[in-house]
Amino acid sequence: MRTGKSDPECLPQQARWRWPGAPTLRRLVQHPSAATGLLVLALLVLAAVTAPLISPYDPLAQNMADFLSGPTTIHWFGTDQFGRDIFSRVLWGGRVTLQVGIIAIAIAGVVGVTLGLFAGYYGGWTDHLIMRAIDLMLAFPTMLLALGVVAILGSSLSNVMIAVGIAGVPQFTRVVRSAVLGAQSLPYVEAAHAVGCSDAYIIWRHILPNVFGPAIVLATTGCAAAIITGAALSFLGLGVRPPSPEWGSMLSTGREYLRHAPWMSVFPGLAIMLAVLSINLIGDRLRDVLDPRLRVD
Repeated sequence: MRTGKSDPECLPQQARWRWPGAPTLRRLVQHPSAATGLLVLALLVLAAVTAPLISPYDPLAQNMADFLSGPTTIHWFGTDQFGRDIFSRVLWGGRVTLQVGIIAIAIAGVVGVTLGLFAGYYGGWTDHLIMRAIDLMLAFPTMLLALGVVAILGSSLSNVMIAVGIAGVPQFTRVVRSAVLGAQSLPYVEAAHAVGCSDAYIIWRHILPNVFGPAIVLATTGCAAAIITGAALSFLGLGVRPPSPEWGSMLSTGREYLRHAPWMSVFPGLAIMLAVLSINLIGDRLRDVLDPRLRVD
């Protein structure tokens, strides 16, 4: 660790980090596609959060008298092979699927950003060891890596979150490392080194603000990929186990009834599509807003 003047005296004014939340949100809302994505995502999250209040039926309640019933005014999305209301199950399933995407990308972001900061800032053997481990992880496709982690840890919701999060670490590490290498040549970062600021202070107050934008954009697009990966693991029977509702597991169950009851797969599939599409729309615009080279407004 470098020593010198006390850290509060080391910070040039140019490096101070101001949270860009309000201006960024304003630019997002002004863009039609991003505003549509925000609206759809907000409705999906609201529906998932309020599922216990707005779902018309118990998602686990069976009614064999109405099994495989098509969409009606009583059952908006129809019923499954056990007579369970699919609309209620889609609402409750969103609580699990969206939770997997958010928590998994949080795990990937925290671990990946930390590794990228250390690799890019310290270089040398630290950089070499971290990046060789990342290269090894990148040698496996994301889905295959997640399958391997689930196979080691076991099949459960928490393990699916961990597996999807670990699978997303390499992308965060590589992006953040590249941003750190570019940020180290900025004048106020070099000035902080010259006046003797500590490594921890430089990383936290100078380097991290410069990698925040790329990391947020990657987290947005990565959340959509995490939702798909988590749903795919559940589709393969490695995530949430029936009868608990989850969009991926509902797709897996519905594939056996595609000929006679396609609504069992159509509505969970539409929910996944809307969630991923809305997040991607937000991510595309967010990249333009946070990257000055791409900013059009």
